[in-house]
Amino acid sequence: MSFRVVRSSKFRHVYGQALKREQCYDNIRVSKSSWDSTFCAVNPKFLAIIVESAGGGAFIVLPHNKVGRIAADHPLVGGHKGPVLDIAWCPHNDNVIASGSEDCVVKVWQIPDGGLSRTLTEPVVDLVFHQRRVGLVLWHPSALNVLLTAGSDNQVVIWNVGTGEILVHIDSHPDIVYSACFNWDGSKLVTTCKDKKIRIYDPRTAELESEAMCHEGSKATRAIFLRHGLIFTTGFNRSSERQYSLRAPDALNEPIVMVELDTSNGVMFPLYDADTNMIYLCGKGDSVIRYFEVTPEPPFVHYINTFQTTEPQRGIGLMPKRGCDVTTCEVAKFYRMNNNGLCQVISMTVPRKSDLFQEDLYPDTLAEDAATTAEEWIDGKDADPLTFSLKDRVSIVQGGYVSSSASKSLSVNKKANILNKPRGGGGGGGGGSSGAGSSSLSIGYNAAANNNDASEGGPPAAVLSEQDLRSIQDEIRKLKAIIVKQENRIRALEAKANAGNGDETDARNKNGSGSGPTAPASASESKASESAKDHASTSTAATPQNED
Repeated sequence: MSFRVVRSSKFRHVYGQALKREQCYDNIRVSKSSWDSTFCAVNPKFLAIIVESAGGGAFIVLPHNKVGRIAADHPLVGGHKGPVLDIAWCPHNDNVIASGSEDCVVKVWQIPDGGLSRTLTEPVVDLVFHQRRVGLVLWHPSALNVLLTAGSDNQVVIWNVGTGEILVHIDSHPDIVYSACFNWDGSKLVTTCKDKKIRIYDPRTAELESEAMCHEGSKATRAIFLRHGLIFTTGFNRSSERQYSLRAPDALNEPIVMVELDTSNGVMFPLYDADTNMIYLCGKGDSVIRYFEVTPEPPFVHYINTFQTTEPQRGIGLMPKRGCDVTTCEVAKFYRMNNNGLCQVISMTVPRKSDLFQEDLYPDTLAEDAATTAEEWIDGKDADPLTFSLKDRVSIVQGGYVSSSASKSLSVNKKANILNKPRGGGGGGGGGSSGAGSSSLSIGYNAAANNNDASEGGPPAAVLSEQDLRSIQDEIRKLKAIIVKQENRIRALEAKANAGNGDETDARNKNGSGSGPTAPASASESKASESAKDHASTSTAATPQNED
């Protein structure tokens, strides 16, 4: 007698359901760029989508309650001079988002609570280093204000956004970097490159620890670190068949699993849920979402099901677990962009009869607080991301998580970058920027003081150091000296002009008196003649008295 044993898993019956059209986002002009990106980023507060924009690059930011048809003139985030290629929300501040663009600049933005009231063009900080377009931005999972960027110049840079300076520079890639991902505590970095190789780096020292052939196909590949240290990759074989693999970091050349899926030509993006250990494969141009569960027993990557739609997708975003609705046993929520301008919301749920909190479905998930600072991380401190229980701190408002903490602001201390060459005409002396050691500008941005507030249109206040104040005072003194000099020059020119006018008047009077006997005398001349007559009569009257 033969029988089949069904694998026991609480996620075996996960199913997806699309929300009604009026609960989705419509009339969004998704970017038509050919760059392999998800074009979407989502967190418990906002939904950000890269859109088509004339005269530069832009993306739209929508609060989750602003569903329905979006107005064509809705405010955008539009400070880039070229099309935006990638965006990423900060995991430790739901109001901060980073964007990379074809203009070679990475910008970090502060979005006010409630969304934008007018187009935002002033970022919190500009990160300028790359010489070609920037197609990848990635935040560190546990360190505050640590951002990784990769560009078509084959350079990978890790920034401290709080100071605007470079922490690590990795320049050992021979070609374009397709993807990058930190491990669970951020102590390792995995990258995939156009040369078909996968590499593991120490992100603090830029040291290459291992490399191997990833997928044999020439199209784009992706790699992500799983929570327990394994690496999951997607790519193509020589026959352009899509495949995925599971590898151990110490044996990259020997995949644990290598499976072919289909023959589609769209790049597959692996979206990973560390709480449930599930991986969702979403291909660009596909109309399906496949999801798998990774387990310690063979075949290690278990296929669960496929969510089928009728429209191909241009981009997709995964909501963090903090934004899922625990009352309906929702384990994942996707925001899927179609070619017709609709952003479709898809909810993945586990069917349960009880309305109580399901602790087996919701282990402790990632918190919104950072475990370390950027300075501690670069000095060698490793820390797992902070976690919390959704049972203790969630409140359900329209099916999502609402942060219990107040709105945080991103503080940026601008410092001179030691990698930059000193500008010509700067302060004298040796090499290096003037005031590199002591120049410090502390800028605090919060949502209430953002330049999108129509009632308070001024920029945020800046606190300057003593050296900056002295330099400003010197500039003011120079300006005052220039003003005084110009005033003296103007007075001299006015006096010269008045003297010239007086000479012309005298000449006209002389010509008038010589032309005829009846030339009229001026009032000053008549008064002068009368005073002369009075003086003469007085002198004649005094002369006989003196003789007597």
